[in-house]
Amino acid sequence: MINLVLFGPPGSGKGTQAKKLAEKYGLLHISTGDLFRKEIGDKSELGLLATSYIQKGELVPDEVTIGMLKAALARHGSTFGVIYDGFPRTVDQAKALDEMLEESEDEIDVLISLKVEDKEIIERIIKRGESSGRADDKDEAIIQSRIEVYKKETQPVYAYYDAHDKALTIKGSGDIDEIFESLCAVIDQVTVEE
Repeated sequence: MINLVLFGPPGSGKGTQAKKLAEKYGLLHISTGDLFRKEIGDKSELGLLATSYIQKGELVPDEVTIGMLKAALARHGSTFGVIYDGFPRTVDQAKALDEMLEESEDEIDVLISLKVEDKEIIERIIKRGESSGRADDKDEAIIQSRIEVYKKETQPVYAYYDAHDKALTIKGSGDIDEIFESLCAVIDQVTVEE
């Protein structure tokens, strides 16, 4: 089984590429945003717990998020592998994910970071906001703030996996299909090494 983390700032194309990769390789695509929406929509025990934090304006604790990941993995059973999209967002979450995988004698094989310049990220998110109608995708100040939070809180996750020789960066700007081919080349290499 292969475990991949697709990494990058907001608007870097993680979701788009994760869906394409999941389809090509038969990977389970786990987006924490989608997980939260499903658990909350289902009013599951974890969803209700997450809602209680969200309603207070607090971050959902890592153990609740890990619980949702475990539930999603249990629902889907055995697959060729998993691609994590939007998780982990902090070094503590990365450590919690590693501990969860160790329970089944597994590990993250590689974190692939999509490198995109801030200017292009802002342009992409504003364009996405025009079609999605999301207010937070139309305000450049909010977008810039999200980029800064990513750099401060999430970027250290790259260093965490890099210290274990499990992180690499590819160019995330340009043609979607060219980026996809670069990602496939990395995954093909990782699966050969397994």
